[in-house]
Amino acid sequence: MPDISPAPKQVVEGLLGRLLEQTRSLDHGEILELLTAFQEQLSGEIDQIGHFSDRRDQLLSEIGGCRNYVRLGELHRELNELEMEEFLKVQSVTTLHHNCTEYRDLLAGRALALVEEELLIAGTGVPPVPYAFLSTGSDGRDEQTLITDQDHLIVYGDDGGEEADDWFKEFSLLLVDRLEEIGFKKCTGDMMPSNPTWRGSFQQWRRRLICIVRYECDPDDFGKNMMNLIVLSDARYVVGNRELADQLVETIRGVEQDYFQALWGMAKAATEMKLALGFLKRLWTEGSGDHKGEFNLKLLAWAPLIMNVRILAINQGIPATNTIRRIELLQQEKSFSATAAAGLIEAYEVLTRHRILLQIRVIKGIQKDSYYLNPYELPADEREKIRQALLRIEELQKTIHTNFSIM
Repeated sequence: MPDISPAPKQVVEGLLGRLLEQTRSLDHGEILELLTAFQEQLSGEIDQIGHFSDRRDQLLSEIGGCRNYVRLGELHRELNELEMEEFLKVQSVTTLHHNCTEYRDLLAGRALALVEEELLIAGTGVPPVPYAFLSTGSDGRDEQTLITDQDHLIVYGDDGGEEADDWFKEFSLLLVDRLEEIGFKKCTGDMMPSNPTWRGSFQQWRRRLICIVRYECDPDDFGKNMMNLIVLSDARYVVGNRELADQLVETIRGVEQDYFQALWGMAKAATEMKLALGFLKRLWTEGSGDHKGEFNLKLLAWAPLIMNVRILAINQGIPATNTIRRIELLQQEKSFSATAAAGLIEAYEVLTRHRILLQIRVIKGIQKDSYYLNPYELPADEREKIRQALLRIEELQKTIHTNFSIM
């Protein structure tokens, strides 16, 4: 988990300073009463966070030895509920990302092991060559949230021939079903190893990537292939053969940097993504229809931020996939000033916090989808934070537009 928070000592000193400011007009007895109340409240918060941590550790410890898909699904639901409860208490985006990514990696790893056993018992045998299981999307960026789907791929060794292709086809088809059973929804875009596009030997993957960046694939599939390349930019090792995974990730980054025209196309798409900004830079919302007075937080705010930060990171050869870490590293190599980096990190946290809150409303049955937000149901200061986030993304788009000489 990237270190993005101020040092604990700085936080404590700041909070204590603000607390003491409130005591200047109080007498001795009132000061004592205030500090005692603060101490009691703080003690209760510590106890509750400790309870969350203890319960999480207990559930995580059960995953490794679990041999039942039903129980794995129950553990997944319990961990999701625990994260939702803690998020409503502290609203830490970073903590939720870290925890969700951690337990879903463990769940996916356990599912892979059980599927291997199933195939062995069925007479299909063991994996004929080494392989690795990688994640993409939010999972690849260590940015898992309360609602997740399967954005995974498989790469395996080159010396297995058709036998390996057949084995991993059967393995992938069963794995995708088993992951769905334990709470990983199937990807609506079919970005799963059950789709042959998302599995293959290392050389098959390499040829696939070269085909995309050289524009040698079917021109009718250009948009789809570019989207696949964008998704692959966030690939992250989960379990299996680490060396194979690292080779594939390095190859993905290498071809993106070596073939500037492909990166330029990705940059053009990023700078053209629409934002929920209207006349005089006010928040734009739907004027009619089912979502009148709302806007799509994912498509018109959050996704453009992720996409544009990704483009700069790829262009600068930054290996990190996590959005905040990418911003930090871009600041270190002078692509961003400290002020711009802090603003983009704040934008990410504000937009993601509201995405998570929307997911909670869906989970609780309050609304049907987790994308649309009515900004006018929020306090004015929170609405302004969202507007400022969009203005920062707009500036980022302008920077990339200039850097890539996009006309």
